[in-house]
Amino acid sequence: MPDIDYISNSFPTGTIPNGSGSLSVTWDDILWAAVTVGRPNRHFVWRHGAASEYEAIFRWSLIRMALEQAGPRGSRLYRTTAFKTLDPTEKGAVNYFLGMAFCKLFSDKLLGCPWLLHLDVFRPQLNPVLTGRSRPDLVGENPLSGQWSAFESKGRSSPPSTEAKNKAKSQAQRLVSVNGNACSLHIGAITYFKRDILNFYWEDPEPEPKNSFEVSTGRDPWRNYYQPIADLISANDGWSQLQRFPSLDGESPSFQATSLGVDLGVSVEPKVAAALSREEWSLAHDIAVSQENDLLDSGFQRDGLKIKAGPSWLVRFEENGTSN
Repeated sequence: MPDIDYISNSFPTGTIPNGSGSLSVTWDDILWAAVTVGRPNRHFVWRHGAASEYEAIFRWSLIRMALEQAGPRGSRLYRTTAFKTLDPTEKGAVNYFLGMAFCKLFSDKLLGCPWLLHLDVFRPQLNPVLTGRSRPDLVGENPLSGQWSAFESKGRSSPPSTEAKNKAKSQAQRLVSVNGNACSLHIGAITYFKRDILNFYWEDPEPEPKNSFEVSTGRDPWRNYYQPIADLISANDGWSQLQRFPSLDGESPSFQATSLGVDLGVSVEPKVAAALSREEWSLAHDIAVSQENDLLDSGFQRDGLKIKAGPSWLVRFEENGTSN
């Protein structure tokens, strides 16, 4: 189980301790975060048959290409040689994706806030203010308090400068409220590498009201969250297949995304799966929130999903019979 060193800065009392720490994660956690965070138009892309499957595999493949651990007992996530030899533009794209995924992972594990949506899903409400890039990437809901937070996520190949930290927190500060309720946190988060080891930094500065804006989530924001997974399942011969594939844990329905060479499986908690099969996105969200403790006890994530990594994720490429 790898550990990620991190630094938390300026978080208010009652949220998380400030200072340095280390977060233990699994590949299951990382792959879940990678497939449930991303650009807002994913649910349109994923609706084109097999493209749904390829889109998920693209996300997981980015993680596999970029990160590895030294072996089953490895305690750190390393940048692969394949990642290091990309050209600068390619590195920038991968770093951006890693920043999004690990921002979501830390938000879930330390803040209890797994429900992150890309801010651009609210573009119809934001058109007057979307000039330039000075805005946060993500908004997230805490299911217990009902409060929303703003997240600006960045990825870097080296430890972030003071300028990079200031830019991230400045963008996070611009979102002041969601549905008329003031945001509780405005977090600038940076995923970066230090001596090829993955690290994480985040900060919650005091908000500055100038040049700020508000958003409304609209009628059903959870469609944007769940539909990629629902369409991925549909692309694998429909929801009826859930009952025919071997389950990951002997109880929950699942399908195995191994047909295209990905060593993992996807599982959906039965009640959440039933709601998703009927495209009842908000109901799926509400079921997951009401069953949070049971989901975590059963090995699911807080949203009712489970990504189960196979043994190949625990070894370096060389040990896995490939070269990087």
